[in-house]
Amino acid sequence: MKKLISIIGTTGIGKTKLALEIAKNFETEIISCDSRQFFREMNIGTATPSAGELAQVPHHFIGNLSVQDYYSIGQYEREAIQKIEDLFQKHDVVVLVGGSMMYEKAVIEGLHDLPEADEENQRKLEQILKEDGIEKLQNMLQDLDPEYFKKVDQDNPRRLFRAIDIIWQTGKTYTENISEQINVRNFEVIRIGIEAPREIIYDRINQRVDLMVENGLLQEAESLIPFKSNLALQTVGYAELFKFFDGTWTLDFALEEIKKNSRRFAKRQLTWYRKEENIAWVNFENSVEESLTLLNAMIR
Repeated sequence: MKKLISIIGTTGIGKTKLALEIAKNFETEIISCDSRQFFREMNIGTATPSAGELAQVPHHFIGNLSVQDYYSIGQYEREAIQKIEDLFQKHDVVVLVGGSMMYEKAVIEGLHDLPEADEENQRKLEQILKEDGIEKLQNMLQDLDPEYFKKVDQDNPRRLFRAIDIIWQTGKTYTENISEQINVRNFEVIRIGIEAPREIIYDRINQRVDLMVENGLLQEAESLIPFKSNLALQTVGYAELFKFFDGTWTLDFALEEIKKNSRRFAKRQLTWYRKEENIAWVNFENSVEESLTLLNAMIR
């Protein structure tokens, strides 16, 4: 059976490097399941692999969209599975990497048969976001489905929109909607997670934000001000800087908020992965060697 190796872990922990080394070892290609790296205008703030890294191994689903495009997780599932099937025509192994938990889940397990987005509901939610901010949407979802609220990326309006819309349409919580049986894949999934002490994760996040600023994050965010109301940009690293540009926050405060919100997201990732049972964990200091030893034994 063909093998899909899924590399997971918190933001900033070294997934890109590990995915590259595994892909080179098996002479294969990489599928990204980082939903923020789909957008070509957001390279710095999403820590998209560098041109040098992208040149080492063929990558898919990186910079394939504009921030002006609408793209759903359902579209991603269909297109990613098609790409994986195409790659399995010439490779026995394909690598999946990214920290967007629901996007990884969509690939390895499949999505539930949920209704398409309701246009009227989407307009209502857009209006709430515009007039009352993301906190209002967070409070709504917490009231409607406290269990899912603990898992969801609470700073991602797209995820909040989707859950609230489904609850409104079905009259059931999002948790109830996704508890039913999902798709069986015709490939084997091997999940490798990179683990590190929480203080190391947080320190790496803080360093990464500083490096992004050095690499031109402010200029990148400023160039995207005309599109700041687009859902793709209602995300950590950009939403905070837009508040600096409009004079609401100082730059120092905005950068501290980026670090804080990135650490919050890492904490949610840890909570999500702790509940998963089929992950082989490797140490962040020795992730390449540990992973290759494990995989070579399993696959060869």
